Amino acid sequence: MATAGMTESARIRSTLSHPIVDVDGHVVELTPVIQEYVKQVGGGDMVERYLDCAPIRDAYFQGNVARSPEDRRDKWTTMAHWWSQPTDTLDLATVGLPRLLNQRLEEFGVDFTTLYPSQGLFAPMIEDPELRRVACRAHNMYAAELLGEFPDRMTGVAVIPMNTPQEAVEDLEYAVNELGLKGAVFSGNVRRPITRVQREKPEAAELAYRMELFALDGDYDYDPLWAKCVELKVAATFHGGIRAPGSHSPSNYVFNHVGGLMKGNHHLCKALFMGGVTHRFPTLNFAFLEGGVGWAVQLFADLMGHWEKRNSKAIHGLDPALIDRDRFNELVLEYGDELTRTKAEDIRAVLDRDSPRPAELDDFVACGIDTREDLRDRFVPTFFFGCEADDPVNAVAFDRGVNPLGSTLQIVYGSDIGHWDVPVMSDVLKEAYELVEHGAIDLDQFKQFTFDNPARLHAGMNPEFFKGTRVEAAVDKFLAAEV
Repeated sequence: MATAGMTESARIRSTLSHPIVDVDGHVVELTPVIQEYVKQVGGGDMVERYLDCAPIRDAYFQGNVARSPEDRRDKWTTMAHWWSQPTDTLDLATVGLPRLLNQRLEEFGVDFTTLYPSQGLFAPMIEDPELRRVACRAHNMYAAELLGEFPDRMTGVAVIPMNTPQEAVEDLEYAVNELGLKGAVFSGNVRRPITRVQREKPEAAELAYRMELFALDGDYDYDPLWAKCVELKVAATFHGGIRAPGSHSPSNYVFNHVGGLMKGNHHLCKALFMGGVTHRFPTLNFAFLEGGVGWAVQLFADLMGHWEKRNSKAIHGLDPALIDRDRFNELVLEYGDELTRTKAEDIRAVLDRDSPRPAELDDFVACGIDTREDLRDRFVPTFFFGCEADDPVNAVAFDRGVNPLGSTLQIVYGSDIGHWDVPVMSDVLKEAYELVEHGAIDLDQFKQFTFDNPARLHAGMNPEFFKGTRVEAAVDKFLAAEV
């Protein structure tokens, strides 16, 4: 029941019959506190190394922005974010102090939140293996201890480096078995050298690289990691993904940010699907956060369209051997202009060339797909898409007339509190609810967005994920109805 003094978000929550579960809020770590955890894990010498390493110095402490425009252009260095934290004093303190956040969640209309790091997202990008492991474990201890004080209302996630599957498995086991964390965010950014460049021009290897896809064309088999996620009942979530080298601007942050998360998520999701991971691990849930769902709708439709025309049977209909060369030559002579007719023999010679073919004709062979329904079942139940409140494109996830086979995609509510694009934290749920007020989605779809899908993402793998929280009874009821 609404009362005087309630925020609009709290008022909306009071009218709903279901909890609000936020799958992607953020803490803004207080650096002196993080330093103590780094010191605890790696010793005092590690603190200075941590503060001075490129991902933390350049991206988080805005060292990149402080460089001259000429220097950034010379190295084609990405213009990183700047002025990226809330400027409302109370809100900034809220995302740095878990006790204050716990006190204000009612004001936000949120019953339970999963909190991702801010500075910690850069820890897995540290190139020094020793420092990377120390930094990740320090941030994971921070998440377990500081956020663990209020397990009924919030939980932190572990940051997991992906440089090798062994490193990822070890850090995931430590985070879950030793620290008791229930969620994890996996790095979507690992640079690999291009073999020829490394062999022939080793001095240029740092400048010419490829991005790891974790499921396709990689140097390592990441199946042991996916198997470990299933064993430990942890959903694999990503927060940023892969960006194509050279596709960024050295001068304009907004250019880099607009669509940046979508592109990274698109690459990762596509690789996991085409690499057959969702076929081999059908119970493992993946979440791609902050990029919205528009790209996923397009990807789902693109995959279906490509499969229909290039599946293991249809591909044979594209064999150049089916072309009637004689008939084609007759048509050239009959309908070609004078120049074209004089080139008839040359055109015939081009058609008569042998057409190379790969050893495997079916690009979908790893996916185990025989029907359109198989493709849907490898994509729709497995993937979850983090959507922010003010994104009107969220509604397309429910458009059965657009999505293949009348499907709906699983969008999950991410508040993104703690970052610059949430200027007033208590307005987030209000903004999300505008989709209902504008008739873009109905109340049942809003429930799927803010409760059903968030519950399914984590509790669908680990029924104990929400045990002891304010939403435990509602989640248990939902899971029982799912059976």
